[in-house]
Amino acid sequence: MAGRPKIFDENQAIEKATEVFKNKGYDIASAEELLNAMGIGKGSFYLAFKGGKQELYLRSIKQFSDSFHQKLSEGIANSDNEIEFIKQLFLGLANGTDCDKERGCYLGNALVQLSEKDDAIKKISAEILKNLQQLFAEVINKAQKNGQIKSSEDPEILAWHLTNLWNGIHVTKRMENSAQILTSIIELNLKLLD
Repeated sequence: MAGRPKIFDENQAIEKATEVFKNKGYDIASAEELLNAMGIGKGSFYLAFKGGKQELYLRSIKQFSDSFHQKLSEGIANSDNEIEFIKQLFLGLANGTDCDKERGCYLGNALVQLSEKDDAIKKISAEILKNLQQLFAEVINKAQKNGQIKSSEDPEILAWHLTNLWNGIHVTKRMENSAQILTSIIELNLKLLD
């Protein structure tokens, strides 16, 4: 016996739950709010997400991360200047008020809030950061080879620096909302890509 068939799209339901997590945070988002946003009942929820709210959150982060990484990869691949694309990604963090897939704010905030609370989230966080670092390293390596940037620093280390900057800006934005200050911090760090 296979059980009751699913009558909802899990990916769409996770997307709707992601909006709740973005707006409320993991701790404050209630089961009722999540179920209402997803448009499903408790029975369907626990059939699909046996680990409850935590499993939903992990899948939300993973799904958002995959989408963010795909959009970022496509944006880099389709840009005329990959280094400039990365610079604009970071500068957008200073000025952006919304949390979209291009900037990955939801991921940054999730990593800051929960990576130390749970081993599964910590593992996903490490994977997200490593994927981001690898993407940056590929662009930097290519830019060094074609003389687009002067730095002879190890592309892997420069990429980790950018990954750390991406993380750090999400932390700093929680305390400082001046776009001017954030832009200055980012521009100073991005001089490594000149």
